[in-house]
Amino acid sequence: MLNYKYILVYQKFIDRTRELEFLERHCQREEAGFIVLYGRRRVGKTELLNKFIHNKKHIYFLARRESEAETFERFSMTLFKVFHDELLLSRPLSSFDSLFEYLYEKAKEERIVLVIDEFPFLIERFRGFTSVLQDNWDNKLKCSKLFLILCGSSIGMMETEVLGYRSPLYGRRTGQWKLEPLNFFDLAELFPLYSAEEIVKVYATLDAIPGYLVKFDPGISVEANIEEKILRKGEFLNLEPEFLLREELRDPSNYMSILRVIAAGSSTFNEICNAARLDKSIVSKYLTILENLHLVEKAFPVIATGKTRLKGKGYYRMRDKFFNFWFRYVYPFQDYIERGEIAAVTEFLRRDFNTYLGLVFEDVAREFLIRVNRIPPLRIGKWWHKDKEIDLIVLNEPEKESIFFEFKWSELGRRDCERIVEELKEKAAYFDWYSKERTEQYGIVARRIENEAKKDLQSKGCLVYDLDDFKALMKPSDS
Repeated sequence: MLNYKYILVYQKFIDRTRELEFLERHCQREEAGFIVLYGRRRVGKTELLNKFIHNKKHIYFLARRESEAETFERFSMTLFKVFHDELLLSRPLSSFDSLFEYLYEKAKEERIVLVIDEFPFLIERFRGFTSVLQDNWDNKLKCSKLFLILCGSSIGMMETEVLGYRSPLYGRRTGQWKLEPLNFFDLAELFPLYSAEEIVKVYATLDAIPGYLVKFDPGISVEANIEEKILRKGEFLNLEPEFLLREELRDPSNYMSILRVIAAGSSTFNEICNAARLDKSIVSKYLTILENLHLVEKAFPVIATGKTRLKGKGYYRMRDKFFNFWFRYVYPFQDYIERGEIAAVTEFLRRDFNTYLGLVFEDVAREFLIRVNRIPPLRIGKWWHKDKEIDLIVLNEPEKESIFFEFKWSELGRRDCERIVEELKEKAAYFDWYSKERTEQYGIVARRIENEAKKDLQSKGCLVYDLDDFKALMKPSDS
C-alpha cells in the first residue's frame, strides 16, 4: 500500500497517514463505497480529498448556494470533463435521478470516485435530496463500483442529516471519518525556526488547524504574527470565529456570550449563567449545542461515577483553542480593534498570555506523556475535590498503580520541584481509589527544570520532564 504521510500546508504535506490509508483501504474493496467525511472548517478536508483522488478516475463536485438549474449545469459540465460525453452539453442533466442513473451506467464495471464537497449546501437547497440518494443507492448504486464520498464542514448537519438515526441515509454508509486538527507535535515541521516554547504559543493561539496555520509567517515571532494576522481589522483570522458561528447558528449572540465567559474563566454551570447573565434553561440548551459543535466540552474527575456524570457535576472548558484565544483576546476588544487602537489589546495579551499558556500546557503535557510511552492507554484524567486539584492522574486498575502529575508553565529549581512533589503527596491522600493497596508515583512536567533538580528527583523515582524533552518528539521529518 502507498505510504501516504502528508497533507498540504506551506506546500508541504503534514501527517494524515491514518486518514489516507482509511480511504485507500475502502476504495480498494470490490463493492461500492459510501464514505462520510466531515470536520470543522479549515481543518484540511479538501486537501485530504485532493491528495486521495490524485491519479484516480474521479468526479469532484463542490456544492454551492445556487439555483437548481445552475447546480445541474455545473454537474453536467463536471461529468463532461471526465467522460467527454457531448450529449451532456446539448442536454444537461435535469434531476438527481438522471444524475445517479448516469453514474450507475458509468460505474457498472469501473471504479469511479465521486466526491461531493460541502454536501450540507445540497441538503439545504434540495430538501428531499437525502431521500433521492437513499432510493438510488438502495436500488442501483450499491450494486455498482461507485466510491461515493460525502464531505461537509457543518458538523451539526452532517451528524444529524447524514449520520443520524432519522436520516434517510442512516445505515447506508460503509465508513465514516471525522477529521480532527493536526497534532501539536506536527507543528515543528511548519515552524522549523521556532523553539518548543514558541510552538506551544502557536498551538495555544491557532490550535493545530491547517487553514489557520498557513496564515502565520514562520519567519517572524508568534507575538508579531498575532498582532499582524489576528488583531488587525480586515485580516482573515480577525473575525473568523464569528463567521463560523453564523454559518452554524441562526443567531449566535447568546452563544458568543457563553463562549466569552468560558474563555474568561467561568467553568461551572452556575458561574456561566451568572457571568453571561442568561437564564439557566437557555444556557443549558446552548451549552448542549456548543458541545455538539465540538467547541465546548464537559470534563469530569478521572474517577467520576455514573451518578456524578448524570448529575452533571463537571466543569466546562473550550475545546477549540483558536476559539478560546479569540474569545479571550479579540472579542472583548472589538471596539479597540475596529478603530485600529490595538495597543490596549497587546498590553492585556502581554500581561495575561502566560496564564493562558499555562492552561493550554496541560493539554500539551498530557499528549507528551502519552507519546513518550510512559503512559499506556489506561484510565487517565484530571481530578479535583473541593479545594484539592491534581492536573493528571494515571491509573492502572489491574495492578493498582497510580501516577500523580503536576504541570507548570514556569521555570523550576530544586526547591520548587521538592515542594510540588510534597504537595502532590498531600493531595493524593484525598484521592479515594484503592487508598491502602495502591502504589504511588509522582511526576512534574514544566516549561523548564534545572538539570540538577531533574537528576535529583529522577533518582528518587519521580518522572520529571520539561520542554527540552519535547524536542525529540518535535523534530521535523526528513521527507
